[in-house]
Amino acid sequence: MDNKLELRFSGKHTKVKQLADFIQDNIIAQEMKVGDKLPSINFLSQRFSVSRDTVFKSLSDLRDRGVIDAIHGKNYFVSSPTRNILLLLDEYSPFKEVLHNILVSELPKYYKIDLWFHQYNQHLFNNIINESIGQYNKYLVMNYDNEKFSDSLTKIDKKKLLLLDFGKFDKDGYSYVCQDFDDGLYNALATIKKYLMKYEKLIFVLNKNHKHPQSSKTAFSKFCLDNDLYFNIYNEILDDAPIKENCFYLVVKQEDVVKIVKKGKLNNLKPGKNYGLLAYNENPFFEVIENGISSIGIDWQQMGKVASEFILKSKPVKHYLPTVIIKRDSF
Repeated sequence: MDNKLELRFSGKHTKVKQLADFIQDNIIAQEMKVGDKLPSINFLSQRFSVSRDTVFKSLSDLRDRGVIDAIHGKNYFVSSPTRNILLLLDEYSPFKEVLHNILVSELPKYYKIDLWFHQYNQHLFNNIINESIGQYNKYLVMNYDNEKFSDSLTKIDKKKLLLLDFGKFDKDGYSYVCQDFDDGLYNALATIKKYLMKYEKLIFVLNKNHKHPQSSKTAFSKFCLDNDLYFNIYNEILDDAPIKENCFYLVVKQEDVVKIVKKGKLNNLKPGKNYGLLAYNENPFFEVIENGISSIGIDWQQMGKVASEFILKSKPVKHYLPTVIIKRDSF
């Protein structure tokens, strides 16, 4: 063990954790390699001036982490310096970065996260999954499709796989933390019904080729019909079509948020004053555009925390996060 690295105990964590982290730091620094035998409990006890019980608990902690293993409960040897996590998401967006950052902050430093994006490319998705089999301790995956469980995922040990975001398919036996794009949308709109009643028409902009679940259109239509609200569903915001006064726009693509605001400005129309605007998935720039753009979606920080618990505790997770609206002055 490297004599250059020194351990100075502090009151921030227990001596058990600090000693375990110190030993793992030595392993990560390759002072000890896979297969190397660790010093004895007596040696470690004397070197760091701690009890044998503290050393034993530290080694047990490292064993739980998968960093070391034992032969007959006596001789400890290095098995792996890190715990590897595959985080496979669909495509980059600011809220996916929130998810990744929460995982990094919640997980101990001996966890290594490999972040990949499949870009809704089924061939790429299958290749990433197939090549990752057996390489990771846990798999956090946004499925390729909201409606169908991807066959390649069946190759992963169910106990190691956590399905993220999408999930309108049979998930029996699998852990998941997802959002409901149907009832979740309906129920969220119900919380702002008193505002929506003021508009002449509600417009949902969702391209038929977009990977956002198309079933959201049905939920939106049902909400409008149940509440006697006049509505339309647009495939896109046409370049030559003006933004209409007294209309409420629900949009999925963030490019459409920009397009609507810019087109409104051409006719001196402002969101919240002349028309309503609600965008899917929170984005930092929503706080500064105009007087603020309202957003609808799940709490991605909460998704990150649930995912972290799954990794650390290895307990099954079956959870749908609520769809909520962050109200600003855009309606």
